[in-house]
Amino acid sequence: MIQLGLIGYPLGHSLSPKIHAAALNACGLEGTYSLFPIHPEDKQGLKDLLARVRTGEFRGLNVTIPHKQNVIELMDELTPTANAIGAVNTIYMRENKLIGDNTDAPGFLADLKRVSNSSFIFHHSALVLGAGGSARAVVYALLNDGWNVTLAARRIEQAQQLADSFKNYELHITTFDLQPLTFDLIVNTTPLGMTPNIESSPLPENLSLSSNTFVYDLVYNPRETKLVRDARAQGLNASTGLGMLIEQAALAFETWTGANADRIAMLQAVS
Repeated sequence: MIQLGLIGYPLGHSLSPKIHAAALNACGLEGTYSLFPIHPEDKQGLKDLLARVRTGEFRGLNVTIPHKQNVIELMDELTPTANAIGAVNTIYMRENKLIGDNTDAPGFLADLKRVSNSSFIFHHSALVLGAGGSARAVVYALLNDGWNVTLAARRIEQAQQLADSFKNYELHITTFDLQPLTFDLIVNTTPLGMTPNIESSPLPENLSLSSNTFVYDLVYNPRETKLVRDARAQGLNASTGLGMLIEQAALAFETWTGANADRIAMLQAVS
């Protein structure tokens, strides 16, 4: 019996149990995927749960807000990706060490290339909206892939902290006071537009976007956010982050089980 789970707070909205149940079922594996809503200040609760991974009771855990950075000090080792991003979303044991990994960055990049039909070549320009934990993974993925990245955040000091984490790269910073945009890619990493506030958008009303801009919204609930709807109304290609959710889950599942994740079955479970 493979026991998996998710740490976060709150977790009532999570689609992860359905996604991983589908993955286990498609591979013919017996297992469970449980939710562990641990309060942000409950450090002992985190330690106790991670101890159950160390003993082998749990094969692995996912981590979401607000614990992606809280768990770092409790790991024995970080993968290069998790270390570079400064956030963990996947935990497992290897050679008696508790490892913190991050599948958000490769999950985002893989889905971006899928939904855009790999139409991006080298050194295209991207605007990333927001400077939170999700932005760190997106910025890392794009910079590592050779993109010219600009970060737009309401809190400039938070954006600067993020930029300071990637000193080996050139990362531009701007405010949300945006003029007509000429970026090849716009990625929303903020929660603006998420259910129940579905009429919110991170971009101002009637903002003119370049005709070749691809819009990617990490928000996947609702299935068509206002940002995506507005972009499509301008004739642009746009996608929500449901594919990234599936891809990052699939990569974690493959790390835990060694089996190939059935991404179609995982997507169908939440469609």
